Amino acid sequence: MFKYIGKRLIYMFLSLWLIVTATFFLMRAVPGGPFTSEKQLPPEIQKNLNQYYGLDQPWYHQYFDYLTSILKWDFGPSFKYKGQTVNDLINGGFPVSFMLGMEAILIAIAIGVILGVIAALKHNKWQDYTAMVIAVLGISVPSFIMAAVLQYVLAMKLQIFPVARWESWAHTVLPALALASTPMAFIARLTRSSMLEVLSNDYIRTAKAKGLSRGVITVKHAMRNAMLPVVSYMGPLVAGILTGSFVIEKIFGIPGLGSHFVLSISNRDYTTIMGVTVFYSILLLFCILLVDIAYGFIDPRIKLTGAKKGE
Repeated sequence: MFKYIGKRLIYMFLSLWLIVTATFFLMRAVPGGPFTSEKQLPPEIQKNLNQYYGLDQPWYHQYFDYLTSILKWDFGPSFKYKGQTVNDLINGGFPVSFMLGMEAILIAIAIGVILGVIAALKHNKWQDYTAMVIAVLGISVPSFIMAAVLQYVLAMKLQIFPVARWESWAHTVLPALALASTPMAFIARLTRSSMLEVLSNDYIRTAKAKGLSRGVITVKHAMRNAMLPVVSYMGPLVAGILTGSFVIEKIFGIPGLGSHFVLSISNRDYTTIMGVTVFYSILLLFCILLVDIAYGFIDPRIKLTGAKKGE
């Protein structure tokens, strides 16, 4: 286990270095600069700003300084948020994005697994068809379209939930549902197909022959083995939830990290773009590592390290 985690950590550092390098040079390749949009900026002030932020240094000097600052967990000052660093923006915005993301993930897993199990147990019946229609709609409709529909129906017409803002639990429901719609559909389809495969295995027939109840067979024997594809989807699920929250937070006026990221793109705030990208990359790589480790706990037959020849 420790040997495997050590290898994965090395791969994570290499992947993170590639991401940091690619982000750095892509930002430098974008035409213009962080102060291009400033109106009637005198050359003297432009020069002072470039000198203050180190933009007058050669690219290799800036690159080395940025790598050093990341190792110190210092993403530098924001170009557009005066008096704030990128670390301040992450510390203030990420807890909001994390709460929204966790709520969306819980909704997606809970409803998706329930729909998938029902569809598999009621194969080729109306319950199966209904669950798959819901899944197809969830996959087909983008999250920002779903957000607009939820706002119009549940907020404006029925007035059940607030339209936007982030003030109470009620304000989290609509954005969480909009974020969860697509992954919920994928989880439902994955659970259904996996459950159908597991239910056709010999050990399920043996359990039925022993007189075990349907609930025990489903929960204790079938669902545990059927959850492996769902667990493997958890890594991309976290990435989809976090990147999808960028647009959803902007639509619902949520003061999360995603809204800062969207504004930083339009403002050419290079340090914020790079800092948020690196932060989310670290989070994604760590989540993928946790998913791989979880395989061994869900199914002990899966080995984290490759088996030796002849085993």
